[in-house]
Amino acid sequence: MKITGIIPSRYGSTRFPGKPLADIGGKPMVVRVAEQVKKSLAQSVVVATDSTEIQAACDEHRIECLLTS
Repeated sequence: MKITGIIPSRYGSTRFPGKPLADIGGKPMVVRVAEQVKKSLAQSVVVATDSTEIQAACDEHRIECLLTS
């Protein structure tokens, strides 16, 4: 059985807009989350986002990302 970790990442939060891109130790939060999921039993990790900014951050850190509506 193949396990894929899918991380939903919305840019437009009402309490903290842009939170997935918040810097944590020199990396965006969404990148830190993906790195932790990669340590699990998941064979692949995908970030699902509605934001081209989040997609660009994932691309920069070589994290698979799907742009969703």
